[in-house]
Amino acid sequence: MATESPMLKGARRFSGWVIAAAILFIVLGVFAIIEPAVAGLGIALLVGWLLIFGGVSHLISAFEGGGTRRVLFQILAGVVFLIAGYYLASHPLLALGTLTLLLAAAILVAGACEIITYFRLRSEQATGWMLANGIVALVLGGMIWLQWPSSSTWAIGTLVGVNLLFTGITRLMVGLTGRRLIRHATA
Repeated sequence: MATESPMLKGARRFSGWVIAAAILFIVLGVFAIIEPAVAGLGIALLVGWLLIFGGVSHLISAFEGGGTRRVLFQILAGVVFLIAGYYLASHPLLALGTLTLLLAAAILVAGACEIITYFRLRSEQATGWMLANGIVALVLGGMIWLQWPSSSTWAIGTLVGVNLLFTGITRLMVGLTGRRLIRHATA
């Protein structure tokens, strides 16, 4: 019986980690879809803490020097990030509402850009998908915007949940395909 090469062992181990991560993504995605308000609050808290860490990072980098303007900018950015992060982390319901409104605006702008791009490129092949995507984005963004603030309880959590679910399914398929290729290489 031949021993397996280190490269194949590494590939098998890597594909195992991809599959494990995929399962975690799928579980988290299903949870977020089932409990979108809880997932939305978790995301609001995460954004708050990420801003706090970003603020600390800016303040630390201010000590690296580089001129008065750079130092002042780093200090100002650090303070703004810290204040925003603290506010979001200490008021997650308000943060969720704000993030939902920003999400609606971003989806509406993205939808409008897709439709404008469609009209600029409509003679090209497959641009109908751009128009369809733009219309769907406008409808989704409009639903979130018009139902705000009540949409705060479902929008972010549901959308992140769907994204996590599809990311998990995609990673699972990649991991399983890797396993199949490894099995084929050793046969």
